[in-house]
Amino acid sequence: MITTRLTDRLGIQHPIVSAPMALAAGGALAAAVSRAGGLGLIGGGYGDSDWVRAQFAAAGPERVGVGFITWSAQRSPSVVAEALEFRPAAVMLSFGDPGVFATQVKDVGAVLICQCQNLDHVERAIHVGADVVVAQGAEAGGHGSLRGTLSLVPEVADFLAARSPDTLLLAAGGIADGRALAASLMLGADGVLIGTRLWAADEALVHPRHHEAIVESNGDSTIRTTAGDVVRGIDWPPEFTMRMRRNAFTDRWHGDEKTLAANADIESPRYRAAFADGDPDNAGVVFGEAAGLIHSIEPAGAIIERMVDQAAQLLRSGAGYTG
Repeated sequence: MITTRLTDRLGIQHPIVSAPMALAAGGALAAAVSRAGGLGLIGGGYGDSDWVRAQFAAAGPERVGVGFITWSAQRSPSVVAEALEFRPAAVMLSFGDPGVFATQVKDVGAVLICQCQNLDHVERAIHVGADVVVAQGAEAGGHGSLRGTLSLVPEVADFLAARSPDTLLLAAGGIADGRALAASLMLGADGVLIGTRLWAADEALVHPRHHEAIVESNGDSTIRTTAGDVVRGIDWPPEFTMRMRRNAFTDRWHGDEKTLAANADIESPRYRAAFADGDPDNAGVVFGEAAGLIHSIEPAGAIIERMVDQAAQLLRSGAGYTG
C-alpha cells in the first residue's frame, strides 16, 4: 500500500483514480477499479442520461464517481443533476468552467475534482472550491491541450502549496506503470488519474479490434488532431485537440479539416459505421502516448496491483539511486 493525502481523503487503498473516458469508462470498469482499491469514475461523455443511469446500475453497489465534459453538460444540465441522485463519491469536471456545477456537486457531499491543462484552469478550480485538481499533460489520450506532464505537475504542486495547500493534486498524461506512479508522487502529486492504461483493461467498453490496435502500437503511433471532432460534428473549444491513433482516417483528413467539414454528409456516416464495426483504420481509436508501455489487455485489478507494487518497490529503493 502507498498512503497519501488522497487515500486518506477519499478513503481508498491506492492513490489511483480512473479517468472518466467517454464511452469506454462504463460502470464495470469503474467498479473494478474501486474493488481493486482505487476510485473508479464513470464517463458521463456528452450528456446521455440513459447511458449514465445504465452505467451506475452496472457499477452495482461499488463506491464510484462520475465525470463530465463541462461545456457539453452545460447544454443539458439535467444530466448532472440526475447523476448526483446516485450520490457519487466524486464528480470530475473537465474542459470548461467548473463553477457552473461546483455548488451542486459540493451540496451532495461529493468530492469535486477539476481537470486542468494550465495554471489559469487551476486558479479557476481552486476559486470554485475544487477538492482535487488534475494536472493533465498533453501525452494523455483523448482531449487535452499543450503542456507536458513532467513540468506541469510540479508547477501545479508549487502553485497549490502557495495558494491552496489543502487542495489535492492528481497527475495525468502518459502514466501507465509503477514508474510513472512513483515519479508523479515525487513530483508533488497526491496520486494519479489513469486513462489509457485502463482503456486497455478487460472491463473497458472498447471494441476488441481497438484493443488489438493499442497492443500493436507504440508511443509514436498517436497524433493530436481535430479531425475526429469535425467528422462527428462536435464543436469543441479551440484550445483543446484530441489525441488518437494515427490511421488511414487521420492520414487523409488531419490538416484538411475544412474539406472534411464540407463533406460531412458523406464522411460522418462512414466514420460512425467504421466505429461501430471496430474498424481501427477508418475510425477514431482514442488512446495516449502510453500505448508504447502496453503489451496486453488485462483485468483492471491486475493492472492496478502491478502498478502499485512496482511503485512501492521503487520508492523504497530510491529508484536505484546510489549517491
